[in-house]
Amino acid sequence: MYAAIRRYEGVTDTVETARRVSEGFVPLMRQAPGFVAYYWIDAGGGVMISTSVFQDRAGAEQSITKAAAFVRDNLASLLPNPPQVTTGKVVASA
Repeated sequence: MYAAIRRYEGVTDTVETARRVSEGFVPLMRQAPGFVAYYWIDAGGGVMISTSVFQDRAGAEQSITKAAAFVRDNLASLLPNPPQVTTGKVVASA
């Protein structure tokens, strides 16, 4: 399994962002090949973290591309700063 983690800082409205992600982005992730799980986390202080888990690296990397397009088209005013993106192989899980 592979994961892609995106950390967004300076989120202007966490409630509205969560609504749009839940209604618009989560369904896109569920349809992606190799999808395992997706989490949208409110870390407080205007920080939100997205975690996508896929069966393979290609799926995780594709999620980064899909996330960038979704943010550009649906969340640009709410997520004004580019995310810090980290990807990698899942080496332990429960």
